[in-house]
Amino acid sequence: MDTEKKLSGLTIALHWLVALSILTLCGVGIYMVQSEAWPLYHIHKSIGLLIFALIIARVAWRLVNGLPKPVREFSRFEHLAAKTVHWLLLLGTLAMPLTGMLFSGASGHGFGIFSWEIFPANYAPDKPGQAIPLNAAWSDLGQALHGYLGYLLLALIVLHVAGALKHHILDKDHTLSRMLGRRAE
Repeated sequence: MDTEKKLSGLTIALHWLVALSILTLCGVGIYMVQSEAWPLYHIHKSIGLLIFALIIARVAWRLVNGLPKPVREFSRFEHLAAKTVHWLLLLGTLAMPLTGMLFSGASGHGFGIFSWEIFPANYAPDKPGQAIPLNAAWSDLGQALHGYLGYLLLALIVLHVAGALKHHILDKDHTLSRMLGRRAE
């Protein structure tokens, strides 16, 4: 369990694995859309689904363990801002793969983990490789939400990193040190 002095190895591992994966997938997602790099979609979706398992584990761990306890007293505003950003990050990381699955599934492209098909594609019988949307409205909604959530997550990550740096540089407390595996003194 996490304490004011030390975070558990599970908390630290889940935090960094999910954070680095989300940053990487957001970067790849932006690149794919801007450059129309269609061959990367299969890899993006496969890795996203693998990370989804870690995200579920992280959300479950947070629900059981709660948010990390502050290393010292903070103003009511600062405490509320930190809690809000933490929960929005958790919800956003959970919503990203769900909206991606909605987009991919409803668009008729299906999804899976590399060669393992989880939700089958709906290809035109007379045009192999051309997907027929199962529901264009849901596909459009999934695509829009997935894109907007990606940018929202990046903005929240910037806020989160800024807060961690504020704690480390200005406040000179041990918030960031704890997330790096060190014991807060």
